[in-house]
Amino acid sequence: MNFWKVGFFVLFGLIAAAVVALVVFISSSPESVDVPNAGVSTAPNHLLTVRATKEDFEGIANTYIRKAMDGEPLPVTLEVKDNIVLTSELTVFAYTLPVTLFFDPIVREDGNLILKQTSVEIGKLNIPPSTVLKILKDSVKLPPWMIVRPKEEELFINLSAIPVSGDLEIKAKEFNLAKDEIILEIVIPKD
Repeated sequence: MNFWKVGFFVLFGLIAAAVVALVVFISSSPESVDVPNAGVSTAPNHLLTVRATKEDFEGIANTYIRKAMDGEPLPVTLEVKDNIVLTSELTVFAYTLPVTLFFDPIVREDGNLILKQTSVEIGKLNIPPSTVLKILKDSVKLPPWMIVRPKEEELFINLSAIPVSGDLEIKAKEFNLAKDEIILEIVIPKD
């Protein structure tokens, strides 16, 4: 057998193995990810209520994402419109694909946010949302307070884990994007 035939079959085998690996990775079912349960604090605290617009919240969120990434390239950009939009890029086989994820915010009783995925756009591909979230979770380094939950098709924002100076804690009270009304509480512990 000649050298070129052997080289061809080896290259063909590598490409076939890569395609099979990609198909298996994409079709595997995502695992469930637990979210921390902060609970509702009963200790006496001082509360500061802050009203924000979509533009204010977008700026604050992107600032904290940038700080959490500590000089690394920004993996996602958050936009607040009639819903919450995360944009990022995924690299697959040396191709960079733009990814746009659309979410509806849900305020939990403990003041944290659940971003429930409503739709996804990844180039011109038609990929299930849970698969896109699984790929995002595995390939993009996000701040520790952003927890991707592919099986539930949601992103958990642990507001209580965002590092704020002092012992301050942030909680969401209301998130009404249709009325451009976002209400946050800053919890200041009593001494």
